[in-house]
Amino acid sequence: MAIVDVFNGDADGICALLQLRMDNPQESKLVTGVKRDIKLLDRVDVQPGDEVTVLDISLEKNCSQLERVLAQGARVFYVDHHMAGDIPNHPGLTALIDTDPNICTSLLVDQHLGGKYRAWAVTAAFGDNMNQSAEQAAKQLSISADQLEVLKILGICINYNGYGSCIDDLHFEPDLLYQELASYGTPFDFIADSRSGYKKLHDGYFNDLLLAEQTEIEYQNEHVAVIILPDKVWSRRISGVYGNQLANQHPDRAHAILSNHPKGGYVVSVRAPLNNKMGADELCKDFPNGGGRKGAAGINQLPIDQLGHVIDRMNHRYFNG
Repeated sequence: MAIVDVFNGDADGICALLQLRMDNPQESKLVTGVKRDIKLLDRVDVQPGDEVTVLDISLEKNCSQLERVLAQGARVFYVDHHMAGDIPNHPGLTALIDTDPNICTSLLVDQHLGGKYRAWAVTAAFGDNMNQSAEQAAKQLSISADQLEVLKILGICINYNGYGSCIDDLHFEPDLLYQELASYGTPFDFIADSRSGYKKLHDGYFNDLLLAEQTEIEYQNEHVAVIILPDKVWSRRISGVYGNQLANQHPDRAHAILSNHPKGGYVVSVRAPLNNKMGADELCKDFPNGGGRKGAAGINQLPIDQLGHVIDRMNHRYFNG
């Protein structure tokens, strides 16, 4: 019997798997990639009796491959918070799906495990910019405000590492980052160890953020802002977390952060207003290669001439709607 762990390469996917494997250590095959590489079940081949865990990737985007894996005789444990579509009714599938905009995959795993490894779930929630949910979950940890801020920065940095058009854009390959984090009992142990990769993550994030903050806004009004980052590797790394920062600074405004796709067009990160965390998934789904969740979504490759349509849709949804 083979064990296969399939997970998004961002903070939520990594921290969800950390919790599960700390609770039930298993030698497994790791299947992951950059944050936007979500059709990960395409890369999974199984035999009858194999066990597959799938974390933080849209079931809707992977439904046909999920049905194939189930038909091949594997048992699947699927946890996610993105748009799911129709969930297959199969005895081999256990699905924990919740698309509430204030919950992430790691918090679902935290609920499933009864809070055993909550510091990792809090870290992930901060990474997904669910600050209120993270703070609420952290109340049972009995940690100081300074320690909570440390978890917040770590979550942002892990999430930041997942963005990029390819693995080469990242500071750490997500599977290797997961393995390093898994060698520490708590997030605080990872941060405190001068030999860990934390400093590289931390410095990379703040250096890229500084560059992003110097970029002029392409389009804005009271309810919508669009920023086009320059065609640089750092732009592809910072796009999503910069959108989160802007959402925190302007909670009544929706944001779209664009970076250049290596094959042409834009990679788009959309953030709904924090005070109205709805509609980002539906907006992005209207474009090819688009999807996500209610509060945060993206378009993997948008033709340049479609930018005006994105702005129109954002205005319709958040200015008039």
